[in-house]
Amino acid sequence: MLRTPILKSLHPLSVAPMMDRTDRHCRYFLRQISRRTLLYTEMVTSMAILHGDKYKLLGFARSEHPLALQIGGDNPRDLAECAQIAADFGYDEVNLNVGCPSSRVQNGNFGACLMLQPERVAECIAAMIDATKIPVTIKHRIGVDEVDSYEDLVKFVSIVSQTGCQRFSIHARKAWLQGLSPKENREIPPLRYEDVHRLKQEFPHLSIEINGGFSNLEQVQTQLQIVDAVMIGRAIYDNPYLLANVDREIYGEDTLPPSRDRIVTNMLSYIEEWTSKGLKLNSITRHMLQLFHGQPGSRIWKRIITERSVLPGAGAEVVAQALAEIQD
Repeated sequence: MLRTPILKSLHPLSVAPMMDRTDRHCRYFLRQISRRTLLYTEMVTSMAILHGDKYKLLGFARSEHPLALQIGGDNPRDLAECAQIAADFGYDEVNLNVGCPSSRVQNGNFGACLMLQPERVAECIAAMIDATKIPVTIKHRIGVDEVDSYEDLVKFVSIVSQTGCQRFSIHARKAWLQGLSPKENREIPPLRYEDVHRLKQEFPHLSIEINGGFSNLEQVQTQLQIVDAVMIGRAIYDNPYLLANVDREIYGEDTLPPSRDRIVTNMLSYIEEWTSKGLKLNSITRHMLQLFHGQPGSRIWKRIITERSVLPGAGAEVVAQALAEIQD
C-alpha cells in the first residue's frame, strides 16, 4: 500500500451518513479509531431541526470533529435556517441529501427525487451558502430512474456548482424511485465509477468524492489517484477497525493504529457517563459489536455484549467483562 499522504482534499476519506447507524454514540466510537476521517450525522430533516429538540438531534462531543451535519429538505428558506443552526452548533460542514431513495423521503420531496429538479436543488444550496460561512456540500446519485445518462449528471452538477458549492459526494449508482427498497438501491443498480471519474476530469476545480462498494484502503488509495475523496458506509459499520490505519495511510501521520483493546478501554468512561444519565447500554454497544470482526474471540465478544447490554442497570462493567473474556 502507498504510504505517501494524499493532499488533494482536506477530507480524502469520510464515513457515509447512515440512518440508524451514525448517531453521536457511533461517531464517538469511530473517533477512537481514526482522528482524521470526516464523519457525518444521520440525515436529519429540516422540519425536525426547526421544530424538534435541537440538542437531542444535533448535539455532539468535541472529539467528533471533523463532523458534517446532513440535512434533508427542499425549502430554501428552511434549509438556510438549518445551515445557520449547524454553524451555531459548531459543525464543520453542512450537507444536503439528494441521494436517499426511500418512499418516505420522496413523499417529503427531498432525497434522490430532487435530482429531477436541479434548479430547485441549486436554490436550496444557494440559500444555505448565503446563510453560513461553513462549507455547504451535497451528496447525490449519478442519476434517478431514466434520467441517468452521463449528460444528465453533468447537467445536474453544472447547475448546482454555479451556486459556489465546491464538494460533491457522489454515490456511483443510479436510484430507482419505485420498485426497489433503500437496501436494494444500494446493491442492485450497477456501479458506474467511470462516470464519476469522467466528471472529475470535466470539473477539475470541484472536489469530487466517490461512494459505493468500497471495502478496504487499497481501493481508497486507487480511487484517490483519480478523484479527490472516497466515502465508505456499511463496510466500516460492519468492520470498524478498517479505520485503524487511515490516519497513517491516507493522511500521512506518523502514528501507530490503536489496538482494539485500547479502543474499548477508551470507551469505558464515555459509557459510564451516558449510562449514569439513564441511557441504555445497548444504545452505545450496538455500534461496537463488530470491532473484533474476523478476530479470535469475536463471537464471544458479540454474545456477551448482545445478551448483557439489555439487562437492567447494565453499564461499562459489561464491556470490561467482555473484553476480559476474550483476552484470556
